[in-house]
Amino acid sequence: MNAFTYHNPVKVVFGNGTFAQAGQEAAKLGKRAIIVSYNDGSVTGTLAKLKEMLDAAGVASMQFLEVVPNPPVEMIERGVEQAKAFGADLVIGVGGGSAMDAAKALAAGVLYTHGDLWNMVYACHSNVTTQPPEKSLPTLLIPTLPATGSEMNNCSVLSSTTRGKKSYIWAECLYAKTSILDPELTYTLPPFQTACGSIDAISHVLEIYVNGQDESDLLHAWQLALMRTIVENLPVVLKDPKNVHARTELMWCATCAINGWASPGDAWTPIHQVGHVLTSHHGINHGSSLAIMMPPWMDFFKARKPALYAAFATKVMGVNPEGKTELEIAGEGIKAFKAFIKACGVPTTLSEKGITEADIPAIVEGVKSVSFNADGVLSCNPPVTSEEIAEILKAAL
Repeated sequence: MNAFTYHNPVKVVFGNGTFAQAGQEAAKLGKRAIIVSYNDGSVTGTLAKLKEMLDAAGVASMQFLEVVPNPPVEMIERGVEQAKAFGADLVIGVGGGSAMDAAKALAAGVLYTHGDLWNMVYACHSNVTTQPPEKSLPTLLIPTLPATGSEMNNCSVLSSTTRGKKSYIWAECLYAKTSILDPELTYTLPPFQTACGSIDAISHVLEIYVNGQDESDLLHAWQLALMRTIVENLPVVLKDPKNVHARTELMWCATCAINGWASPGDAWTPIHQVGHVLTSHHGINHGSSLAIMMPPWMDFFKARKPALYAAFATKVMGVNPEGKTELEIAGEGIKAFKAFIKACGVPTTLSEKGITEADIPAIVEGVKSVSFNADGVLSCNPPVTSEEIAEILKAAL
């Protein structure tokens, strides 16, 4: 097992009905809250209830409802100005990963002193000039979509409309003070959003599992169990959206997938780096980009770690190993995983999203410009070259 230092200061309030504690939890953190969320009707009722609870707890509030998928830094800049004008001393993020990431970036942006807010973003790994934020307003996060795990990590993913890029902020000050995880808030999610969120959660663990350290018994057992739990419960929720047990499992899995427990000593998410470019260049939603890229990525590298892939096949996808080689088991597991994704209603090929082989060179260049390190490769185990990414993209067509 690799050496690591682990720290996670987020207070988690978990369980059905815990949203009712939002007012009292907010009052512990501030007196003037800016609420960061969407303006599409999906959280209208939740925001109305939140305001009632904040009023009752003596917390003044204003709403900033400009959040869109892949939140652009240009939107964060507007939110920062409104937060300053309101005198906010607390930021509350309500929604999926975009809302929570926007809330964390806005909270840091209010106190940022290093110029353009895009300077916070790790936008070029080969020549890092990033000035990460050093402090932020306290944040209270209330996820309504189990997916990104933003509620319990120190990362915020942003895009830039003017730059045509998508990357992340990574800083200690981005940890929320408190996160309220109420599975009841997820009961009305559309099936496609539910599925994409769960696929995203799987990817957070799968990428570490197949691209990280080779020997770590407990870590690998934890990763496999988490992925298996999602695979078992996602079809249940898609069939019965108000299944209490399954919704609860999916919410906690999404949080645990990327709060550090599944990745001590590792931090490799190379498939995400490709997915970010598919989003910034072609508008593919985040979960779909990962759903499309995971199976061909796994198929390309399975021969380098056949035992690891075979364990995924048997323990996550339920492949019968009898009479088969490790490589055969691994291949069957990857096919089963792709079929699972497709059965959940999520795209599994680039062609479904209108991408052709002619688009591949630009996608590869997009990955290189943001995510390749100073050695000219994508960091992971094993490192990945631009030629290999191109081959994987071709296989994903």
